[in-house]
Amino acid sequence: APTRELAMQIQTEVEKFTGSSIRATSVFGGVPRHGQQASLRSGSEIVIATPGRLLDFLENGVTNLKRVTYLVLDEADRMLDMGFEPQIRKIVSQIRPDRQTLMWSATWPKEVQRLARDFCREDPVKLTIGSEELSLNPSVTQELHFVAQYDKRDRFMSWIKSVAGDGERVLVFTETKRAADALARELQYNQISAAAIHGDKEQRQRDRTLNEFRRGTTNILVATDV
Repeated sequence: APTRELAMQIQTEVEKFTGSSIRATSVFGGVPRHGQQASLRSGSEIVIATPGRLLDFLENGVTNLKRVTYLVLDEADRMLDMGFEPQIRKIVSQIRPDRQTLMWSATWPKEVQRLARDFCREDPVKLTIGSEELSLNPSVTQELHFVAQYDKRDRFMSWIKSVAGDGERVLVFTETKRAADALARELQYNQISAAAIHGDKEQRQRDRTLNEFRRGTTNILVATDV
């Protein structure tokens, strides 16, 4: 997975299906290595990882991929956009060639097609959900504002206050769950009805937040882009 947040979200979903009978471990950067290292050494049937931290463990002999049967690349296009291709290729080179490889991608650019050909022993089977034709909704007006990093938050707050004052509902995306929570708190501090929604919230809480947004009780919904 390309990000820590997505790796954690995947592990949460995996555990809903596996319970305690199958051990799942997620490894990612930004946190101490010791707990993840201990989990890997004690044995795991499913490992969810960001490329950098997994490669770190492999190079330091913490674990190996000799018995991996299934390789899943989630958000393959995004991992390429983030520059992870060299790490991914190093990881894949250590997995047995008779594995089954599955790649999930929102788009199908030439770079992802090349990876699919390189990582699959046979011609890959492509499954498309929905349409490959990307088109814009003509009823949506798009605006792009160029601002300096130091001025971004003030400009955003000024804009959101003008919109929220008219009772409009607004969906705001952030890169991380922590940023979503922080922005929602700041909006609430400024007397703007806002709530955050992401994978760390309980399902009951997420449902309540969505219902409040639908009814207009909450004007601003802050969500992660994943």
